[in-house]
Amino acid sequence: MNSYRKTLEFRVPSRMGFVNITAQVQAALRESGIREGLCLVNAMHITASVFINDDEQGLLEDYSRWLEQLAPFDSGTERYHHNRTGEVNGDAHHKRQIMGREVVVAVTQGALDFGPWEQIFYAEFDGRRAKRVLVKIIGE
Repeated sequence: MNSYRKTLEFRVPSRMGFVNITAQVQAALRESGIREGLCLVNAMHITASVFINDDEQGLLEDYSRWLEQLAPFDSGTERYHHNRTGEVNGDAHHKRQIMGREVVVAVTQGALDFGPWEQIFYAEFDGRRAKRVLVKIIGE
């Protein structure tokens, strides 16, 4: 069994944003030379997420509104006790919990084995600084 590791770096200029990273993950898979196996993609920060869905702008806007309704930004300390630590990103931790940490995609004949319309996204909930995403591919 072979293993390949690569990190991708993102700096989203806004507090919350979504980046389609499918092309970067596909490039990592090509670099790996692995033809059959599994590809793990995970956000390496607790205020960011990786998820799979359709690359449709309306859906991404819906996610932004929905997440803001579930865990609205609030720099105070009443809603999010976490903000009592001196940070103001309590909402970002909750948004990450909702959207998840990672995805795993099967690798078949050297390609990501997606269903129709599936794409991989990096989601940022406390942006404006560099953050990393891990791509780990194992197989033959």
